[in-house]
Amino acid sequence: MAQNRMLQFVTVQKAMPDKRDASVRAQDFHEIYREYAEVKAAEQAGRCSQCGVPYCQSHCPLHNNIPDWLRLTAEGRLQEAYEISQATNTFPEICGRICPQDRLCEGNCVIEQSGHGTVTIGAIEKYITDTAWDMGWVKPVKPREERAESVAIIGAGPGGLAAADVLRRQGVQVTVYDRYDRAGGLLTYGIPGFKLEKDVVMNRIRQLEDGGVQFQLNCNVGEDITFDAIRGKHDAVIIATGVYKSRDLGGPNAGADGIVRAIDYLTASNRKSFGDEVPEFDSGELDAKGKRVVVIGGGDTAMDCVRTAIRQGAQSVKCLYRRDRANMPGSQREVANAEEEGVEFVWLTAPKGFTAGDAVEGVLIERMRLGAPDATGRQAPEVIEGADYVEEADLVIKALGFEPEDLPQLWGTEGLEVTRWGTIKATFGTHATSLPGVYAVGDIVRGASLVVWAIRDGREAAGSVLSYLNEAKSVAAE
Repeated sequence: MAQNRMLQFVTVQKAMPDKRDASVRAQDFHEIYREYAEVKAAEQAGRCSQCGVPYCQSHCPLHNNIPDWLRLTAEGRLQEAYEISQATNTFPEICGRICPQDRLCEGNCVIEQSGHGTVTIGAIEKYITDTAWDMGWVKPVKPREERAESVAIIGAGPGGLAAADVLRRQGVQVTVYDRYDRAGGLLTYGIPGFKLEKDVVMNRIRQLEDGGVQFQLNCNVGEDITFDAIRGKHDAVIIATGVYKSRDLGGPNAGADGIVRAIDYLTASNRKSFGDEVPEFDSGELDAKGKRVVVIGGGDTAMDCVRTAIRQGAQSVKCLYRRDRANMPGSQREVANAEEEGVEFVWLTAPKGFTAGDAVEGVLIERMRLGAPDATGRQAPEVIEGADYVEEADLVIKALGFEPEDLPQLWGTEGLEVTRWGTIKATFGTHATSLPGVYAVGDIVRGASLVVWAIRDGREAAGSVLSYLNEAKSVAAE
């Protein structure tokens, strides 16, 4: 009988949760998608074909048991669906909101390939876990037995928090060190509320705190405490700092006022959402209200910036990208949302400098065309000679991606090996670095990547740390 609730994709059409009207949602920072009702969630979950080889699962970095929790949702067994979802994913309600499902699970859905429209996996994942919070099924971590060993985690982003969760469940004493005044990393200060409302992140952090994870916030390693001191206080260390150094632009007037980094712009906006005092915003420096805004870049950070500027009341918002729509790295779903809200995309354009008086007045633009494929297989942009022009702007936001900071130098640490890109060199699978008992996860190893990959790394590294602690304990007992 239960099986009849599945395989409904032939008769039931794909239906995403309703989006709030663009003219309404562009006035606030609340999430744009409404919640599924229980009947609609069950109906959409029932479209899963329960295929023998679930490509959705194999293309999820966490290898979530997606067909299982879709079936349980279709059967109305939501608590069991949550437990299976939580077993492989520390933050399913966050991944359900911000993962690029169109490039991962949903993009590889078998019924999508057959022309029936993908199962709405992300929206159902979000619904399951939001229901779990509402029903009180999400509990603080309670390990069966406490262990004496302690582990330091440097960085309170998704990778560090995922590792903290796994280690606390095994009774390990965990301290998370972070430079900011709130935990969460880019989940808190980098991603706008219209994609991830902040109470969602804060709820998880409180759950970890209630489960015994200690947070040392406003703690800048290398200044407030040395890396060597952290190693001396703990039995193992996981580095999960992420990458925060912004890629820059050169050219004439590149240092003019009004040209700002995406991370500064988004952090200021998110701090205002928390009710913080933000002098750079209040002065107008990082506020787009009434301004002609130009965002340079084509990734998800650029999408966050253009949609934030719309909500701040910008006069106009344009996004410059050197390739075309088909070749941009950002989520196509986010591009569509931005266009609905009034963002103009100017494809095949690249900045070569800026015009400025007392502050920036415009962007010097080179028009591009796509030539032969580069080393990655993507068509390389080429300049069209003689087609330059000026795009007027009062605020220019650089969203060109992030690079790693030089941690060995910042921390005064010898022996911590890095790659030629400046990322920390860590062994695949174990995440062990060149220093004994020190592991590294997430963007500081991968370069700028997805939240879901950081979560996977954090969970894997926690397993390696447990093996390391168990081996040390066994040697000590001999």
